[in-house]
This record gives sequence, structure tokens and C-alpha cells, in this order.
Amino acid sequence: MIKKLILTSILVVLIAGSKVACSKASVHGDKKDETVAAGRPEAADQSMEPASKGRGRNLRGMQKEPPGLGLGRALKNSVLLELSPEERKAIDVKTVIVGRRPMRNQLRAMGKVLAPQTKKAIVSYAFPARISDIHANIGDWVESGQKLVTLQSEEVGKARADFFKAQADFELAKRNLEREKNLFDRGVGAQKNVLTTEAEFKIAEAGLNAAEKKLHVLGFTEDQVEEMNKSHQVHPVISLYAPIGGKVIASNAVRGAMVDQATEVLIIMDPTLLWVEAEIYERDIAKIKIGQDVEVSVPAYPEEVFPGKISFIGDILNEGSRTITVRTEIRNREFKLKPGMFSDMTVFLNHPDAVLALPEAAVLDDRDRKIVFISAAEGYRLQAVSLGIKEGGYWQILEGLTEGDEVVTAGNYQLKSKYYEEVLRSSHIH
Repeated sequence: MIKKLILTSILVVLIAGSKVACSKASVHGDKKDETVAAGRPEAADQSMEPASKGRGRNLRGMQKEPPGLGLGRALKNSVLLELSPEERKAIDVKTVIVGRRPMRNQLRAMGKVLAPQTKKAIVSYAFPARISDIHANIGDWVESGQKLVTLQSEEVGKARADFFKAQADFELAKRNLEREKNLFDRGVGAQKNVLTTEAEFKIAEAGLNAAEKKLHVLGFTEDQVEEMNKSHQVHPVISLYAPIGGKVIASNAVRGAMVDQATEVLIIMDPTLLWVEAEIYERDIAKIKIGQDVEVSVPAYPEEVFPGKISFIGDILNEGSRTITVRTEIRNREFKLKPGMFSDMTVFLNHPDAVLALPEAAVLDDRDRKIVFISAAEGYRLQAVSLGIKEGGYWQILEGLTEGDEVVTAGNYQLKSKYYEEVLRSSHIH
């Protein structure tokens, strides 16, 4: 009986152990099956399928952070933008080969366009008068000596009359003196009469000189006085003439209006030669020399430069800004520059050196950096670059390119757009 009980207990234990072992084996088998399933070749192939499969272009080697965007990265590691033949034709890409060109060190300063004092004139009249006729208006080009305005003035009328009277007195005194001298020479005249008429002649001569001087004060020229002597017309009319050749840029001339010494009747400026003045910081004064080449640009014409040379360096330092004034004279081509315009002055400090350079059309802004697209065998690579000076439409390349690289100069905006379309699409897929 006891033996049967012991055998039964052993049998129960064996059966229970068998069930536990089977259960563990089942669990381990399931895990092994899961591991094999996760490592199936077909699953791996599916996960590595190119994101751009079936597209006409793609970014080869796309990662979460696209390589080739950092300055100085090797070009072979940067991302390649591939285009279909149709896309290449539509964009019409143009390229240049990176090479060297002469460029100079530069100093830039903000400036302002000014009219030289010698090229500007205010036409006014020092005595009360009324405008009777106007011969030039704002915008008219006038020559030196050209009639601008006709005035009527009581002072002029009186001065004309005084001149003609003084001239008549002078002629009378001259004849009297000649007669008395002739009589005295023939022994029939008294010396006293000669002396008297001689004194009267000098008085008349002084009166004529004073009357003529008064006419000059009123604005008459020598030629006009000569004309008056011929015409003998007594009228209160005088004309104002252009003191310089140039363009009428301002006018207060109104027919019938009164003018006086405070009235700026017309302002004439010769805009063919202008000044551009800029302020140079104290630390840069030693770099500036008379005769250095200068280029000036203005916001109104950002694609144009106006050449000149340093013609003046100031002698007084502005204590507030710690700057000194420098000036260049600019030949005003097509009269595009206007006094009062703000400008950007670039002073070239040395002789040209051959540096690695690229047309500015090739360089694009990309957030806080500058980029270009390099033409490769099968597409285009984006490359960040570091720039130096700019001169004559070219940027100096400090880093990012090497001599002989082929860089896109036209169509690069479209390439940039397509590039980031692919970056965005690929980042969504991954």
C-alpha cells in the first residue's frame, strides 16, 4: 500500500515537470520565430527602398541632416540633386569655371551726394523790383550769360537818368575845357578860365564815373552800359543773366511779383560734376590717400557703380563720431545722381591681387549663409561658401570652392527650390 502511494506521488511530479518543460520550450520557440521574422531579407530590402523611387529626380544619399551643407565639407560627400533631361532643359542652367581675377582690399563707408559750391549759383537782385518777364523755368538748361528774368525797378530808372545827365555834363565840360585851352593858346583867353573849366571837367568826369558805377551796382555789365550809350533810352528795365551754365533747379519767379535782396529768384546748378562725401573712422585714416580709386553706389541704381578718386581728406576730426570727412568727385553720367542722395563709398586701398573669385549671380542667400550649386557629372551639389570682398560684379571666395569647379550662374534659384522640395519630401518619408 505504501509502495503504491510513493509510486503515485513520483508519477505526479514527473507529469508536472513535463508540462513546465513543454511550456518553456514553447515560449522560447515563439521568440526565435519572432527574431527570424524581423530579420527576413525581404523585410530588410523593403526598409531600404529609395525614397524617391519612380521620380524623375532625387537626392542621392539623403540623411536627416543633409551633408554638403556645412562650409568646407568635401564635395564628394555632399548631396547630389539629379534632374531629368526635361527638367534640365526647362531650367536652362548656365555655369562658369571658378578661376582667379585681380581684386583689391577695400574700405567701405556711408556717404552723401552733394553739389560743389563752385557748381551752384543763386540768381537774386539786391534792390526792390518787380518781375516783368520770365525767360527760364525749372528744369531748363541755360548757358552762362543767358537772359533769365526781366525786372522793372525805380532805382534802375533813376540810375539810367542820372547816367545820361552825368554823361551830358561830362561832354559839356569837355567841350568847354577844349575851347578855353584853345583861346589861351591863341593868347585871347585867360588862364583863370582854363583852370576853372578844368576843375569843372574833373567834377563832371567824377560824376560820370559815379553814375556808371551805380549802374554796375544795380547789375549792369560793361556791354550793357555800352548799349545804353548807343540807345539813350531811359526806362526802369534790367535783366538778370545766368552766372554759370547749368540747370534751373529752383525758381521763385512769378510775373508781377516783387523781389528784393532776400529773394532767391532762381537757383542754377551744374550737375555734370558732383561730390560724394563720407565719414572715415579714426582707426582707418592712415589707409586713405589722395588719388585712391573709389566706386560709389546709390540705392536708386543698385546695379550701377560711379567711379572716382579721393580728392579731399579733411583736417578736422569730428570729436563726437571720431570720424574725418573724405571726398570724391564723380562725373555724373546721364545725370542719375542727385544732391542729397545717400550713397555707399568703396575705397580701393592697394594694387590688385589675383584671388579666387566668382560672379555674384552664382551666390545665393540661404538663411544665415551663402551657397552655390556645383555642376557634377550626374547633377548638382549645394555648397556653402565664405565670401571676401566684392568688386566689379565678382565675389572673392575665401572657402568652400577650389579653382576649376564648375558653378551655376543661371537657374540656381530653381535648383535651390527643387533641392529643398526634395529635402522636405525625403524627411517626411523617413
